[in-house]
Amino acid sequence: MRQLLIILALLPAAGCGSQGAKPGAEAAKPPEVTTVTVAARDVPISFEFVAQTQSSRQVNIQARVSGFLEKRVYTEGSLVKEGDVLFLMDAKPFKVQVDAQDAALSRQQAGLEVARADLERTKPLAAQNALSQKDLDDANGQYLATAAAVEEAKARLETAKLNLSYCTILSPVTGISSAAQQQDGTYISPQNSLLTTVAVLSPIWVNFSISENEVQGLREEVNAGRLRTPADGNYTVEVLLVDGSLFPHTGRITFASPSFNPQTGTFMIRASVDNPDGILRPNAYVRARLSGATRPNAILVPQRAVQQGAEGQFVWVVEKDGKAKPRPVQVGKWQGDNWLVKEGLRPGEQVVVDGAINLHAGVTVVAKPAASPEKTGR
Repeated sequence: MRQLLIILALLPAAGCGSQGAKPGAEAAKPPEVTTVTVAARDVPISFEFVAQTQSSRQVNIQARVSGFLEKRVYTEGSLVKEGDVLFLMDAKPFKVQVDAQDAALSRQQAGLEVARADLERTKPLAAQNALSQKDLDDANGQYLATAAAVEEAKARLETAKLNLSYCTILSPVTGISSAAQQQDGTYISPQNSLLTTVAVLSPIWVNFSISENEVQGLREEVNAGRLRTPADGNYTVEVLLVDGSLFPHTGRITFASPSFNPQTGTFMIRASVDNPDGILRPNAYVRARLSGATRPNAILVPQRAVQQGAEGQFVWVVEKDGKAKPRPVQVGKWQGDNWLVKEGLRPGEQVVVDGAINLHAGVTVVAKPAASPEKTGR
């Protein structure tokens, strides 16, 4: 019992001792934050679109004459050069036609010599009235008719030679070949004259589409002075491959559809890109990046400075009195490691980059500039 009374007597003293320690405790230090100073400057911007490649010229290789296909010379799927032999047709019937037309031409030329000699004999005799004018007219008409027959024979011979040359089927362009549509020994006629196709790889077309809303939005920004486009729409087109790597060659826009697609509501644009090594193949999906536009007096802040709240995106701004306050902002697209801020910030303001996790409105902070000032537009 005595021990219990002693313990009860000591409890108030212990409580008073703990309460008395609070006035001597150290005051909480203001949080430290890292800030960047907002600056406005002209910033180059780019636009990215999903795109698809297309051969700039896809040529159908077709037989020009009917006959038996003798041999496929090229390797299917290989790169062929302009002038390479792709197919050979049986040329023997066409050689016979050339010989026949050559003989017919010789016969007509012989007849022309006879008609010329008759005309030369008739002229002086008709001048001496030894022959009538009718005889002279007949001789002259025979000569002219025989001369026309010679020209006709020459044309038939030329046609026969062309048909013979068509038996050797060449590639008119340099490009990638596709599979053969007809097998060796097939009789080729106008109904099955398509033999294969050759697709030109350089330059290659990169097609992409812009929606009607995007076109309207860009037009409004240009009219408001918030966007400056390159002269004559001369954008530089870069191609991003499926692995995210950058294609080594750039291109230019060469065609824009004159109207919107009524099914998709999009505006098709085509760029032509050099593809000397054939890395890009037709019908591949890539991303097209358009560079050349500038956003004047733009404000960029690091991505990590922008936070998402219940009412939208905001940043912490350090006021002149050293207090941190949240500031709603309207952001655009990413520019490298930065957000493009459309509204909410003014040049010269300090934006918190690091240390914002413990902040609340009105708290006094110790602001330190970033060790390596973040430069926008990287």
